Amino acid sequence: MTVLVAYPLSKSDQAFPARRYYVAYMLVVMLFNGGMMPSYFIVAKTGLIDRLSALLIPGAVPIFSCIVLMNFFRGIPVSLEEAALFDGASQPQILTRIYLPLSKPSLATVALFSLIGHWNAWLDGLIYSNHTQNYPLQSYLQTLVASNTQAMLTGDLKSFMEMMDVNDTNMKAAQIFISIIPLMAVYPFLQKYFTAGLTLDSVKE
Repeated sequence: MTVLVAYPLSKSDQAFPARRYYVAYMLVVMLFNGGMMPSYFIVAKTGLIDRLSALLIPGAVPIFSCIVLMNFFRGIPVSLEEAALFDGASQPQILTRIYLPLSKPSLATVALFSLIGHWNAWLDGLIYSNHTQNYPLQSYLQTLVASNTQAMLTGDLKSFMEMMDVNDTNMKAAQIFISIIPLMAVYPFLQKYFTAGLTLDSVKE
């Protein structure tokens, strides 16, 4: 979805006259948003509460990622698209056969940003899920830490003695360790694409 937004916005003003208005709107939306309550009402009115889609759809098109991809697409030589159009290629073919293969570094960066953003979004699970069985891992770990702190503050002697073996610091350390395991597993596969200058090799003299 981010690619489908960034690709047309990467065109020139002559090819897409309304481009500047969409870019200005995206910049305003990136800097200012309605807040938590309007977002919750929209998710609730669309019937996404307690569903996995409530954690994915609201942030499916990050504006920052769109701007990153848009600027990367604009750096690809126009001669490649002109040659493809001369050979009879359509815009979907140009996107899938030219732009996307050349944009692996940018796509890997955006994918990593999205992965980290969704993985660390523990608050979304607490807001959009009414039952603990629907919590994502980060939200569940946050509830464990919060319950540990609450038990220590209430002064319940039995709970306090049980929490002495697993204190708040150990709980937070375990939460951090568990939460970074998937990122550590994915990052090595994306690291090789964090290079620059791939578009220069694609231009034939």
